[in-house]
Amino acid sequence: MKKKYQNLFFLFGVVMLAVMLTQLDYRQVWSGLKSAGYWFFAVIALWAVLYALNTLTWYIIIKSGSRERTKINFFWLYKITVSGFALNYTTPCGLMGGEPYRIMSLSPKIGTERASSSVILYAMTHIFTHFLFWMLSILIYILTEPLNVLAGVILLSAGAFCCLGVWFFIVGYRKGMAVRLMNLLKHVPGAKKWARGFVDRHKEQLDTIDRQIAALHSQNRKSFVSAVLIELLCRFCSAFEIMFILFVLTADVSFSQCVLILAFTSLFANLLFFIPLQLGGREGGFIMSTAGLALSASAGIFVALIVRVRELVWTAIGLLLINLEKSGKRTG
Repeated sequence: MKKKYQNLFFLFGVVMLAVMLTQLDYRQVWSGLKSAGYWFFAVIALWAVLYALNTLTWYIIIKSGSRERTKINFFWLYKITVSGFALNYTTPCGLMGGEPYRIMSLSPKIGTERASSSVILYAMTHIFTHFLFWMLSILIYILTEPLNVLAGVILLSAGAFCCLGVWFFIVGYRKGMAVRLMNLLKHVPGAKKWARGFVDRHKEQLDTIDRQIAALHSQNRKSFVSAVLIELLCRFCSAFEIMFILFVLTADVSFSQCVLILAFTSLFANLLFFIPLQLGGREGGFIMSTAGLALSASAGIFVALIVRVRELVWTAIGLLLINLEKSGKRTG
């Protein structure tokens, strides 16, 4: 990627991060960090592992996208992955920042079309496993928690939503997603004109990207299943973050409870995808989910605070890694 584009991504991320830092109550943050103690460093280390799993998923997708030998350094890809998520955290609508950065970083190495298809396919897999995680969490709730009419209605509605999401992505895997996403943008106010022009100019490239996406699903089933399972494992492992934080307050917490807290909070927060770092939505989700599992509201506030600080730390790390990236030469 050209240095000027790296600088633009870096400056945009820094500005957005600075805005988010102004939203913090620093006395509350300091009090929370003192209470968390070494568990906060465990949370930071946990996410180093989770990002490695995310990178492994993307690495598998890239390697499976072509029979040509592709030389991609895993640790370089790890840096791009962390920086991409940092830009997603700071960008309204989530995928509007990190995905272009990943495509532009990877294009010199494998070409724009393959880079685009691998990034879109990774994003699809990342979101697809969220729906699978929510569906499995509904089953966990039914097996571990008492049910009532209200809970039943909520679970039924959430289950229907997840089934619709799974169906949408399965169709996308079979037929590709690039053209469909651009067609959706044609109906978004403010993006209609740009989307129509983009589709007209790049119809052939978009069709090629969709063929590559469909090829991984149909011809490389082992790679596809591996990518989905690794991302799904990552969803469940991220529940350890909530467990580590709650251990500061009480030892009487189970892993299944942490999974349910994460599932409800992530579902609630993703409904507010247009807010940078999901400010407010994440906190509300934690408070409601902990209350729903008979934990105190203060526990939800404490978890939300530590998670927010962790996100800011890793966002800062990701933005710093942008300037450490070196331009690569195209090898495929």
